[in-house]
Amino acid sequence: MILKGRSICKGKAEGKVLKLEGALSFLGGVESSTGEVKVENGGNVHGRILVFPRGKGSTVGSFVMYDLKAHGKEPAAVINASAETIVATGAVISSIPMVDQIDVKLIRDGDDVIVNADEGTVELLDVKKITVVSSAVMIDGKVLLLRRPDTAKSYAGYWSLCAGKLEKNESLEEAAIREIKEETQIVVDKAKGSLPPIYVREGDIIWEVYPFIFDAGSATPVLNKENVEYKLLTVDEMRGMKLVDYTIEVTEQMLPML
Repeated sequence: MILKGRSICKGKAEGKVLKLEGALSFLGGVESSTGEVKVENGGNVHGRILVFPRGKGSTVGSFVMYDLKAHGKEPAAVINASAETIVATGAVISSIPMVDQIDVKLIRDGDDVIVNADEGTVELLDVKKITVVSSAVMIDGKVLLLRRPDTAKSYAGYWSLCAGKLEKNESLEEAAIREIKEETQIVVDKAKGSLPPIYVREGDIIWEVYPFIFDAGSATPVLNKENVEYKLLTVDEMRGMKLVDYTIEVTEQMLPML
């Protein structure tokens, strides 16, 4: 799986990810003489692909990065969601490959990755992308939610929209219509709207999800074995449920399309 971002400092590197969830200040956050991380769960940046959302703190942080380089303890590369001046400057003066505009939520601690900062790409080794459709089916003004079996291979026990993989030679909308029919026996026509794909990480899979919204009138769902229960709910009633990632967000974006 290759993620496309922006090159900040050119170069190439391969290694294991050290992932930090919050913004990082190199000043106070990393010991320049050893590479030890002093925030979150610790670790050592030396030779690792250092991933965090963005930098923060004093401009001295740029020189901490340079000092890491001088001590031979620098990271192999840096990946950010959004580069800010301190980290970008530190990467450039230290010749550390760096890319940003990467969805760092898709990268996990310990992932094996290849960073090509010449092209602004990050390749996640041993992680595959699977394309699926996910449809908000509206019945009498409410959203149809389906609960997956506790034995399901993906998102076991979670509530989701009507979703599934594409079949050979299908368009995205054709796949959405077929999945609705297979899972609920509801026949729908043209979608009322759609969104660009969203990306969700589950284990070693990144789901490329294409959302649609359909109006099914007053139809009554009849479930197949892929799901064990259904509910018709408003968005507010969905809050707090065990939902597949981004279910509420994409539904809220599509409701005005009806």
